[in-house]
Amino acid sequence: MGINKESDVAANLMIGPTDLGMVRIYVEGAGIEIPMDFEPDEADEIADEIKAAAARARAPAGKPKPKPKR
Repeated sequence: MGINKESDVAANLMIGPTDLGMVRIYVEGAGIEIPMDFEPDEADEIADEIKAAAARARAPAGKPKPKPKR
């Protein structure tokens, strides 16, 4: 399954700190549990990637960005 492939699979997503100072992303659904632990700096990088993807998703598809005026 790729990024652009739609799916009817449902899952729950939880994100929070652990007792060991890690950031856990926990995915649960359809009989599967996936705990993923990250160092705080790695979690910051993931958050930046999610924000950048959200910004790209908001941009109109196929429409070039306006050129800056000089």
